[in-house]
Amino acid sequence: MPKSGSSVQRAREARPAGKAVDRTGGTVKVRFVINRKPAELTLDPRTTLLDALREHLRLSGTKKGCDHGQCGACTVLVDGRRVNACLSLAVQHAGDDITTIEGLGTPEQLHPLQAAFLTHDGFQCGYCTPGQICSAVGMLSEVRAGMPSHVTEDVGADHIALTDEEMRERMSGNLCRCSAYPNIIAAIRSVAEGGTR
Repeated sequence: MPKSGSSVQRAREARPAGKAVDRTGGTVKVRFVINRKPAELTLDPRTTLLDALREHLRLSGTKKGCDHGQCGACTVLVDGRRVNACLSLAVQHAGDDITTIEGLGTPEQLHPLQAAFLTHDGFQCGYCTPGQICSAVGMLSEVRAGMPSHVTEDVGADHIALTDEEMRERMSGNLCRCSAYPNIIAAIRSVAEGGTR
């Protein structure tokens, strides 16, 4: 139990009411915003975000690949940043804004990256595609924000050149077992150069 006045206790007390997790017996009630809609779930506190999305909310677009954070098939956006949903507990994301592949676009109005993956044939079996697209959305936001990667030549530059090497490094956490990598890069490049989302 943290001492009174400890940094852990102060952080818990400062947490906004919207981020509260209600405890009921052996379960917790967690509230988030999923694809721009409020959601509330009663979960075992050990439930991963991936299992909450797939098993409790029936959002099956987010895939369970390795379940160890090594393949990226479960990538979603949490407050605009990409996250491996298999590696984080749902309770960690109480109050967060979560976007899955289902929340990026609609069949009538695809997100630009969804359309680009179709145009450039950026998939074969399609299993990794939702994670690839969510990761690419997050990656392009990181580039626009000026966040360097391991291969960025000038980390102090105002503009990061989105070379093939830069894209490959930034997308390296997303594996494609069908090896559609050249087409994935072409799809991402077309959106990056088009200046859309």
